[in-house]
Amino acid sequence: MPTKREQFVQTIRAQYLGERMRGLRENRGLTLKYIAAHLGVEFSTLARYERAEWPFRRDHVIALLDVYGVYDEVQRSQLIELAQSAWQINQWEPTGGRYDSLLPDEGRGFLPIDPWWLQAKAEELCIYAPLLVPDVVQTRDYAETIVRQTVPDGRRVDQIVARLVGRQQQLEDQPRTRLSVLLEEQVLHRTVGGRLVLQQQLEFLTQTVERPHVDIRVLPANWGWHPGLDGPFTVCKMLRPYPPVAIVEHFTGRLVIEADDADRYLDTFDKLKQTTLEPTRSIELMQETADDLAGGRRSTNPEGQGAAA
Repeated sequence: MPTKREQFVQTIRAQYLGERMRGLRENRGLTLKYIAAHLGVEFSTLARYERAEWPFRRDHVIALLDVYGVYDEVQRSQLIELAQSAWQINQWEPTGGRYDSLLPDEGRGFLPIDPWWLQAKAEELCIYAPLLVPDVVQTRDYAETIVRQTVPDGRRVDQIVARLVGRQQQLEDQPRTRLSVLLEEQVLHRTVGGRLVLQQQLEFLTQTVERPHVDIRVLPANWGWHPGLDGPFTVCKMLRPYPPVAIVEHFTGRLVIEADDADRYLDTFDKLKQTTLEPTRSIELMQETADDLAGGRRSTNPEGQGAAA
């Protein structure tokens, strides 16, 4: 751990820990002055801890969890671990699955960093999506199709989908988070949930892109090698003094990447953006594909009954 405060890099883990500790204090109606006196530190020191300007000391976190009445062993151990490793970057965050943060608290363990919290903190989300429409712009039916195939406990599907769609509202909160999405053209043709579900999803994208803070572009299928072939990722452009944070999802966890390595992801995103179709042409292609899907459904269902799979 850094030996001097001025060596501390203001990591996203430290910000997350500071916000959670402040939330615990405020939920119990305790003032900074009272808690600072309890710890034997200056008022300004505790304020800097909560703002992540300085790293929370591990022994202080342990003492405060007792004061705040946090006795759940999972939550305690992970908050304490955050205090111990808050100065580190490029962290692997193990989870039980990509939708863990959307489960009710009783259905999951405490997560080190909630990716939706991270995205809500961002000024801009830069998402490269080579396989599927990303969560943040999915329709309910499209999302339900994926969740139902991903979550082993079918009883929780409705809960997860409702929270997934509801959390999209975070991007509409003021000030709005700018959203830039790069879709591979193959995503427009992958019939997730069937032709009707995909048609409605594409029409939703053409409506979403009309919002001034949303930019959705398509990478044409005839493009050869490009720097995104290693897989999907999201870059969160954060408010200063925090550098960009990249998120790479895996089956049992996610990589949270900061500092220079995150800059490399952002550079890759910028290069990919140069290979996309222009915004107007991207919208036209999404609408044309949706129209083709609608036409195909009509031709296979002349009486208009049902939707082709």
